Amino acid sequence: MTDTLMIPRQWDDMTSAWMTTALAGHHPGAEVADVTLLLVDDGTNRRARIGLTYAAGAGPATVFAKAESDAPGRREIHARNGNLFNEPRLFSSGVSLPVDHPVVYSTVIDEPGLDYMLVMEDLLARGADPRDATRPMTVDQVARGLCGLARLHSQYWNAVQDHATLAWVQPFVPSEGWQAPMRAILPMGLERAGDVVPAAVTALSVDELVGEMWARSVGTLTTGPQTLLHGDPHIGNTYLLPDGEVGFLDWQVVRTGSWSHDVGYFLQGALTVDDRRATEADLVEEYRGCLDVPEDERPSPEEAWMRYRTSPAHGLIVWLATISGNVQTRAVSLALVERYAAAFVELDTPGALDAIGA
Repeated sequence: MTDTLMIPRQWDDMTSAWMTTALAGHHPGAEVADVTLLLVDDGTNRRARIGLTYAAGAGPATVFAKAESDAPGRREIHARNGNLFNEPRLFSSGVSLPVDHPVVYSTVIDEPGLDYMLVMEDLLARGADPRDATRPMTVDQVARGLCGLARLHSQYWNAVQDHATLAWVQPFVPSEGWQAPMRAILPMGLERAGDVVPAAVTALSVDELVGEMWARSVGTLTTGPQTLLHGDPHIGNTYLLPDGEVGFLDWQVVRTGSWSHDVGYFLQGALTVDDRRATEADLVEEYRGCLDVPEDERPSPEEAWMRYRTSPAHGLIVWLATISGNVQTRAVSLALVERYAAAFVELDTPGALDAIGA
């Protein structure tokens, strides 16, 4: 953490001296001369792309800055569900993340103000292609992403507790901080999603969807092998590099828990419904094969498939909640609701939860 920095409350308040300090850990000797605001995108978070020139030394020509949203109530919701400071704490910890992610130059946390800021690399400078649900991945790209997640999970497989700098990471549990806002906005989400949601889903009440399906599914995540989870690896938090590697950004929901959360949430949202139907069994096996863990700790094919079948509940409920607001475009939210809803029905998630004893 860069304790000497205060968080600029407006993007226009970011000075050359502030940015010089923010970059000092990675670019010692670099002195920023000018700061130019190139792009602002304030949605689920406040984000800006910033151009830099230098009076001395050298550093990146552009950086990307991210801070907590100013939307009414957002900071409080993130604080209640335990997400608010996860990403800056993760990158302040210095732990290894063996999957491609943005380089973070500086993190600042203002706990009393419920705010934070990260200054990180501009991925476009590496030729990255940020993806979203309107541009689904190919099956081969998803396989690359699953093997990246397997590297992350393998490194921390039943070993997160061995890393003192990760002691703050919480287990993924169905807390009321998650459930209360979802219950409040799910009726509007169901209305806005319309015919995209199958009858097998609309037949369930809001309490059944959140308190039964979502809570039971998330409740399974503290059973079985525990590892470090990205926590929010939907396709909108991914990018492709020119060499075909899949990277993951936005680590705000980092948690400990079962591997099945990351695998299901990524796979089901990144593929079209048809591609997912045709390849998901093979892709789950691809993930199993990429795990580098003791053989007696590797999930069996039957266990892996059962846990995977429980996972669509999270994506379904989260994106029904998301479509009720304006933090994502309707096209993105609708595509993801459709994909997770189809997986929920076709994989018989309620039956899988019964079978696994959730």
